[in-house]
Amino acid sequence: QVQLVESGGDLVQPGGSLRLSCAASGFTFSTYTMSWYRQAPGKERELVATIRPVGSNTNYADSVKGRFTISRDNAKNTLYLQMNSLKPDDTAVYYCNKALNLLSWGQGTQVTVSS
Repeated sequence: QVQLVESGGDLVQPGGSLRLSCAASGFTFSTYTMSWYRQAPGKERELVATIRPVGSNTNYADSVKGRFTISRDNAKNTLYLQMNSLKPDDTAVYYCNKALNLLSWGQGTQVTVSS
């Protein structure tokens, strides 16, 4: 059974940091390009960052470039998103998924940036 379980979201002040995790199971995680997405209230889901199966080939949305870092541990079937210098506009539910041929979405993890 394919499963994506996101965690690590929290309430944080502007300028703060969070590290999100995504535990993947039920598919060959290490062979797929993976991405983080987010959906803010009243807005469509958007792509945040992408990482290739092996190595450090990554891409970021302009809005997070220089602040967020995507990484993965293929031995642990886990995807990460290190978020620094957080802004109120980063408030959203964050999801992980494949970059192509999306799987069923997990429950996501709520990130709220507010003072």
